[in-house]
Amino acid sequence: QVRLVESGGGLVQAGGSLRLSCAASGSIFSINAMGWYRQTPGKQRELVAVSGDSTNYADSVKGRFTISRDNAKNTVSLQMNSLKPEDTAVYYCYGRSVVTTTSPYGMDLWGKGTLVTVSS
Repeated sequence: QVRLVESGGGLVQAGGSLRLSCAASGSIFSINAMGWYRQTPGKQRELVAVSGDSTNYADSVKGRFTISRDNAKNTVSLQMNSLKPEDTAVYYCYGRSVVTTTSPYGMDLWGKGTLVTVSS
């Protein structure tokens, strides 16, 4: 079974740092892009950062967050610095167009999410 598993969430004070990691497991041939989204109660899931043919960040995290991806290992990480209380959310790992033995045309995958809480 192909899946994405996140790790690294937790509680941190404002101004602190956290690093999120995500690993894709299973019989994967390729992943077009990997990234991170986040969601707070009552709001839509929003893009944080994605690494594919190009790297894109939400304006709210530019200069503070850095995404890194290891294509050979099918992993993606998010280094979050200068965290703010408004960064508090459940962060989801995302894989776009994941090609596997059972999905030769690619499918999108989501992790179960990891909670990041930034206290003021």
